[in-house]
Amino acid sequence: MPLIDHHCHGIVADDLDQPTFEALLIEGGTPRPGCSAFDSMLGTALLRWCAPVLDLPPFPTPARYLERRAELGWREASRRLLRSSGVETWLVDTGFTAQALTDVDDFAELGGAATARVTRLETVMEDVARCGVDAAMVPRTVREAVYERARDAVAIKSIVAYREGLGIPATPPSDADVGRACGAWLAAGAGRLTDPVLLAWLVHLGATIGAEVGVPLQIHTGFGDPDLRLHRADPLLLTDFLVATVDTGVSVMLLHCWPYQRAAGYLAHVFPHVYADVGLAVPRVGARADRVIAELLELAPFAGVCYSSDGYGLAELHHLGALLWRHGLGRLVDEWLDEGLMSPAEAERLVSGFAFGNAERAYHLSGHDTLRDRLDCDGV
Repeated sequence: MPLIDHHCHGIVADDLDQPTFEALLIEGGTPRPGCSAFDSMLGTALLRWCAPVLDLPPFPTPARYLERRAELGWREASRRLLRSSGVETWLVDTGFTAQALTDVDDFAELGGAATARVTRLETVMEDVARCGVDAAMVPRTVREAVYERARDAVAIKSIVAYREGLGIPATPPSDADVGRACGAWLAAGAGRLTDPVLLAWLVHLGATIGAEVGVPLQIHTGFGDPDLRLHRADPLLLTDFLVATVDTGVSVMLLHCWPYQRAAGYLAHVFPHVYADVGLAVPRVGARADRVIAELLELAPFAGVCYSSDGYGLAELHHLGALLWRHGLGRLVDEWLDEGLMSPAEAERLVSGFAFGNAERAYHLSGHDTLRDRLDCDGV
């Protein structure tokens, strides 16, 4: 079954030593003292499933795995892992710039598949501020920049969960409040955007432009690195915002969601413009992926669930996201078929929707030819 990975990132274009590699296996980036990041569900899955792709038997030692990875070189190892994932289209968030990653074109070549950009709202606003724009011109300039970038992307994304939390009000802040907040932010040096007024305004702007241009608004929810406060990343905090946007024409994609996958399933159940995934969680929970997927599906409509890996930094994470999602969903479907709870035809329709059909609809990618026309490479 081909996949559309509707949210991921590039990879590190370099050979990595063991500490650097292990740091990319942990959301916090810092392994527990005296312990290995391989001693986890993710590490176990990596040694089981990624090793054979690099011509090793399952469960080599971490040192041997990394030795073999170095023998092949990061490019060949990444090419094998990405191309064996079965992903035909990658939607790549290029807004996270804390570490140098492959650009979309290089990622497309490595993955042997179509790629497209996702534009990140907070990055756009910070880029505008660095250009020396006067405070009075920031809102207009940001609006123009978001609109321009959205026309060259397949989605707009916000990481407001990291900056303030998901309690976005139903209505955007007033122009006067935004102007005052812009002035204070620029006067303080226009660093990392954390002002709650500007963030709320920016998310509403993303929803408005998304509806006008015809691209979804992706919102990070659930767990992430320590910069995030998990209790403020509960997607239920978005309820007022979702009520306000339900009839605007924008689709809202709830990314990642763990440990709030049941809450995300509820929101997709009650709001027809909401979609959800369990990307980021699936590779990290390893053999428990089926349980996480099952909890999302308790209430989520089958038409409101998409696949993503949230792979970042290591091609292993993109590969495992796809492989463990297939295994986890496959276990569930096999249970339902064995117990006579679903027909084979219904199972095939469900799985194809999760794998690519729902994303094609949400991102307005109707058919493979049209899809490739909108993406950044000609396909394979």
